[in-house]
Amino acid sequence: MLTGIHFLLSYKCTYECDHCFVFSSPSAEGTFTAHQIRSALDEARKIGTITEIYFEGGEPTLFYPLLLEGTRMARAAGFNVGIVTNAYFATTEDDAALWLKPLKELGIADLSISDDAFHSDEKETPAKRALAAARKLGLPVGSICIEPPSVAANTARAKGEPIVGGGVMFRGRAVEKLAAGLPTRGWESFAECPHEELRDPGRVHLDPYGNVQLCQGLCIGNAWQTPLSTLVKNYDVAAHPIAGPLASGGPARLVREYDIPHEDGYVDACHLCFRARQALLDRFPQYLAPRQVYGIAA
Repeated sequence: MLTGIHFLLSYKCTYECDHCFVFSSPSAEGTFTAHQIRSALDEARKIGTITEIYFEGGEPTLFYPLLLEGTRMARAAGFNVGIVTNAYFATTEDDAALWLKPLKELGIADLSISDDAFHSDEKETPAKRALAAARKLGLPVGSICIEPPSVAANTARAKGEPIVGGGVMFRGRAVEKLAAGLPTRGWESFAECPHEELRDPGRVHLDPYGNVQLCQGLCIGNAWQTPLSTLVKNYDVAAHPIAGPLASGGPARLVREYDIPHEDGYVDACHLCFRARQALLDRFPQYLAPRQVYGIAA
């Protein structure tokens, strides 16, 4: 059951992380307007099952007045609100409190702060300052920590095949920046999608261009062309040319379905899925969007 809508408030970000799913960067284009947020929230209420709204990106606090207004509108509509940020603004703990206090007053239900080596290798980081300030304010806060890929023996397998740890999912920029040289598995072994409930999604991402995404770059349609509530109501995984094969047999099924050229091995299921979807971009542009999520300039 769909209970959450995650607004990609902007693709723009202060960082250009190697593991970013959506190729965010300081030069990335695409930011919501207040009118678009209001319209999407109206549609979310029509769906009837939505309880949570998240604002993320990119870096949503780059557009701080818009973030506050979006949060206010979502709270007024009765939704719980969460925010995901890298906390670049936390030059000091006191300054972090200045930014976070209005969010506390609006009653957000969750604040997730990216705090890992992809964002800073310093001992005292903006994320840590923001975490400290949020806790003092009594905000419900937690950290997101994704470590660079590491290779270890897989003791669960008899042959001790190597596995890749660290938490990186190999989609988006991670495919271009982090996959080289890592151990792989045969492409046919990726017979399921391990991360997304494609048959009955619990949340979707909505970006500034209107793309309603089951997974970054995998869309059910465009909310600026067809109302969001209608897209959700009419979603049929079996009829979806990309989600259908993925739900029934994972990325390997998608490769077979469309006879996609492929390598013998991939780091993980996301790696194979991302490469397969890249090969299908021109064939299914309405379902594989926006192109910038695939590393292609608009």
